[in-house]
Amino acid sequence: MMKSPLRILLLSSLGALALASCGESKTDPSKEQDVIAKTAAPAGKTWSATVTKTADGGYAMGNPDAPIKIIEFASLTCSHCAEFSKESHEEIKRDFIDTGRVSLEVRNFIRDPLDAMAAAVIRCGPVDRYFPLQENVFASQADLFAGAQANAAGGEAAMKLPPAQRFPALAKAWKLDAFFQSRGVTAEQINACLGNIDNISKLEQGTNAAVEKYTIQGTPTFVINGQVAEGIASWGPLRDRLRTMGAR
Repeated sequence: MMKSPLRILLLSSLGALALASCGESKTDPSKEQDVIAKTAAPAGKTWSATVTKTADGGYAMGNPDAPIKIIEFASLTCSHCAEFSKESHEEIKRDFIDTGRVSLEVRNFIRDPLDAMAAAVIRCGPVDRYFPLQENVFASQADLFAGAQANAAGGEAAMKLPPAQRFPALAKAWKLDAFFQSRGVTAEQINACLGNIDNISKLEQGTNAAVEKYTIQGTPTFVINGQVAEGIASWGPLRDRLRTMGAR
């Protein structure tokens, strides 16, 4: 049985959390299917602005009855996940989600302490802020990493504190609090979110459940209509697969 990575994070030191790689592999072809008809969004709305929190702890964008349902397991500190966000951002919404043919559910897959805290802060906010904040974090990964790397001693000191104090202190040492404050999240909201260990534990549980159910080896991993899309870890191959499935 795989040892719980975030339990290690809560009880011991930094640097122990790395249960999946961040990488790509070859694509997997599929038979072309008939074109799927578009489905209009409710009056005055777009499907890409329709976001709900799911029972499995994800955030779903799009038509809840879309015939093609994607689950993306993503890490906020994964460079390939950031590249996918950058490449797919406009096109996946315009050509696939807003047509009502495709929905996208993102589930956080935690690989390291910085990832865990950033994901927790985003998830503590309003549902409709989840995707904008996530996209902004991916676009600003360099700033996120720079803050975490600037104060190693402060990070180690924070890790010696009790769990309820540890993550707010770590956020301050790594300048994660300033990072999110500049994006509209208050210091009080950050401290309350990271001071509640349940917010970290839920991310741990979701990550471990994903490993158990889907045997995830790296991020991003995409599950399409319940099946892992083997070899697809970037926008181009995923876009081709969606078109082959009839979203064209």
